[in-house]
Amino acid sequence: MHWILLIMDAFLYLSSCSTCKRILETLDLSEEVALIDIKKDPLTEEQLSVLFTATGSYESLINKRAQLFKTRGIDPKALTEEDAKALLLDHYTFLKRPVLLYKSQVFVGNSKSTVNDAKKCLDEH
Repeated sequence: MHWILLIMDAFLYLSSCSTCKRILETLDLSEEVALIDIKKDPLTEEQLSVLFTATGSYESLINKRAQLFKTRGIDPKALTEEDAKALLLDHYTFLKRPVLLYKSQVFVGNSKSTVNDAKKCLDEH
C-alpha cells in the first residue's frame, strides 16, 4: 500500500531507526500527522515530486551517510540532481531521515537545528 500524495501533514521515518524514534517522541505529533514508515511504503515518483517541490532539490533529500554508497561504489559528493532522484526512488535508505511535512513547511534530517525548528513550528500551530 502506497501512502497518498503529501498534501497532508506527514512524518516520514524508518521504524527501525533509533534516531527517528527519538525525534518522533521529541516532536509529540498530533494524530493529524500521518506516520509513514518509508521501508514499508517506499517513495513513488509522484511523492518524491512533492518533496522536491517543497525543498527545491533532490540532493537535499539524500542521506550522504547511507551505507549503500560504499556498497555500490557511488561517490555521494558527485551526484547530479537526476542521480539523486534515481537513488531516492531506488532504495529507502537514501532518504535523509526523518522528514516532517507540516503546514506547508518541510524539515529534513536529524540535526539539532532542524529538530528544534520543527518543534517550534509544531508548537506554534
